[in-house]
Amino acid sequence: MTDIFSHAGAKAWEPTADGNRRRVLVHTDELMVVEVAFDKGGIGALHSHPHVQASYVAEGRFEVTIDGRSETLETGSSFIVPSNLVHGVKALEAGRLVDSFAPYRADFLG
Repeated sequence: MTDIFSHAGAKAWEPTADGNRRRVLVHTDELMVVEVAFDKGGIGALHSHPHVQASYVAEGRFEVTIDGRSETLETGSSFIVPSNLVHGVKALEAGRLVDSFAPYRADFLG
């Protein structure tokens, strides 16, 4: 488990394989909160995982695709991805998503 609290700027950004940046903010075995930053045009490639994912658009506009359905979401919007559904995003402008995963993503911890 990480710290119970996470202060702004306390966690380092790490590059992702698709050219974005990610930082794990907090996690337990049951839940993980991750911030992901995208440049304009950045892609979160279509993928799936067994974790349930809920995401909040903290900044920017994104084209979000879940199970073949696409919508444009802006700052303050959110979406949920049930387990094993194919999903991905495209940043229509620079922005950030705050993703929550249940259970936590062990693959994000090193």
